[in-house]
Amino acid sequence: MKVLVAYATRHGSTHGIAERVAQTLERNGLEVALERVTEDVPVIDYDAFVIGSAAYATHWLDEATRFVRRNAGLLATRPVWLFSSGPIGTDTLDKNGRDVIEASRPKEFAEFAGKLRPRDEHVFFGAYNPDAEPVGLADRFMQVFMRFMPSVRDSIPSGDFRDWPTIDAWAEGIAAELEHSSAPVAIG
Repeated sequence: MKVLVAYATRHGSTHGIAERVAQTLERNGLEVALERVTEDVPVIDYDAFVIGSAAYATHWLDEATRFVRRNAGLLATRPVWLFSSGPIGTDTLDKNGRDVIEASRPKEFAEFAGKLRPRDEHVFFGAYNPDAEPVGLADRFMQVFMRFMPSVRDSIPSGDFRDWPTIDAWAEGIAAELEHSSAPVAIG
């Protein structure tokens, strides 16, 4: 079974998650390709998909959303898992008492649920390096803003908050489900 693990990332945290998922699937005997989402990825060549994106302000990156929308017809006929990375820090509840993971669920998950019927959707904690080179206009604006508002910058947790055991367990679950679904069916 050929699995495409496709991702969109701004600073690399989501790439790291996608890479870990791909490695876990490979260790479980699956043929895996790890690709950044682009228009050139030949989706027709794959039997299953794991697609992830960094999320900012509860939205996936545009290139990931376009990738799924462009390929929705084919994706709807194959097993699909979706993931997102985004929340940072160690708090599991936000200042309003809401679950941080649930509050960070990308709005695109609701749209894709109806079109693709994904096997699972998962939001993982991400990473934040305040000294990372800005990518795009929004990042540059935030960097300038933070320079003039050090109290805001200091209130944002920095570091790598990805929970590797949770990511590994999720990928193991995908591998088990794919192994079960590709097993020969007994007739008789």
